[in-house]
Amino acid sequence: MLYTDQTGRRVDIPSPPQRIVSLVPSQTELLYDLGADVAGITKFCIHPEEWFRSKTRVGGTKQVKPEVIASLRPDLIIANKEENEKEQVESLAKDYPVWVSDIHTLNDALDMITSLGDILSKRHAAHQLTQNIRDRFDLLQPLQTAIPTAYFIWRDPWMVAGNDTFIHQMLHACGLRNVFEDIPRYPSVSLAQLAASGCRLVLLSSEPYPFKEKHIEEIKAYLPDADVLLVDGEMFSWYGSRLLHAPGYFNELLKIFR
Repeated sequence: MLYTDQTGRRVDIPSPPQRIVSLVPSQTELLYDLGADVAGITKFCIHPEEWFRSKTRVGGTKQVKPEVIASLRPDLIIANKEENEKEQVESLAKDYPVWVSDIHTLNDALDMITSLGDILSKRHAAHQLTQNIRDRFDLLQPLQTAIPTAYFIWRDPWMVAGNDTFIHQMLHACGLRNVFEDIPRYPSVSLAQLAASGCRLVLLSSEPYPFKEKHIEEIKAYLPDADVLLVDGEMFSWYGSRLLHAPGYFNELLKIFR
């Protein structure tokens, strides 16, 4: 059957596919929670643990191994515009059906879940999941007075989430104002820029860079009066079924500032 992915490409996918390769960690977890199965995953697909331990690994999100994928004879590869390399996705699409997600907002994520539910013949499970996610986000209590915030994803160079990112949307949902919202995607910034930004809260993500307590002191040297916190990056950036847990996590995090 022909399906349209989130980049507007038409993809011919057998109904339902039987040998799926997922190149996106958050969507791998989603497939499991929808009751689907996979033949291959990346080395970063850590949830669920039983798949991480047992499924064939096809490389990383940025460096897949075409020969391993070929050995699995996939009838569907699930990729993401941001997380996977464009050239590799285009190369794989010459030989296999590749469905690409493109997630910027919560609605994009919910549309992705619904679409994969259709493709996998898991429509009821997808509907229940999206409704549960909506219900839980309805319980999110954003701050009434926005706090100027920076969200770091990398060090050396220091990189933050700018606008046009899912992380930016999650910050907004929490009532936090991204001080780098005028810069697209994931810009490199200096700590001097951070100090001049008016930032009052710095969030250091657990992924893709594993920030630790020692990095808090580096930030504090430039922003001694700001709050600097380590946060669970999966809650801010995973746009599959992990969204069920994000609103509760955000509410607990925001309690500090109420």
